[in-house]
Amino acid sequence: MSYNRLLYHIVFRTKNNIPAIPELYEKELYNYIWGFVKNKNCVLHRIGGMPDHIHLLVQLPTTVSLADFMRELKTSTNKWLQCHSDKFPFFGGWARSYCAITCSYEVKDTVAEYIAGQKSHHGKINFMEELRAIFRENCIADSVENFVAEP
Repeated sequence: MSYNRLLYHIVFRTKNNIPAIPELYEKELYNYIWGFVKNKNCVLHRIGGMPDHIHLLVQLPTTVSLADFMRELKTSTNKWLQCHSDKFPFFGGWARSYCAITCSYEVKDTVAEYIAGQKSHHGKINFMEELRAIFRENCIADSVENFVAEP
């Protein structure tokens, strides 16, 4: 028998970093994402974010590739957001890039707390500074500017 636990901290953002997710309606979007994750037989440990980006702490089974998960999540939420354009009028799509960091189960609670504290966290640093810290902490050599550059 094989055993695994594939836990990812995923960050994805709106196209051109437009603040298109109003705090008033973010829980509706988060609930939709939670349902999507459940339907994929994945486990959502935490979701949180800001008007221009979302963080997920998600456990994927080996039958779900990260690339497929992200493509399908963005496609599905894009359609859902378009159907709710009265609540998300500035949403113009998701950026093509995303950041996915594997996590040890030992740090699951720490990462979950970090995601839950996004609102207070971003009172101190902006999204670019946050990404620089995530890249640095995870030895990602590429620049944050390449991550946020729209093709």
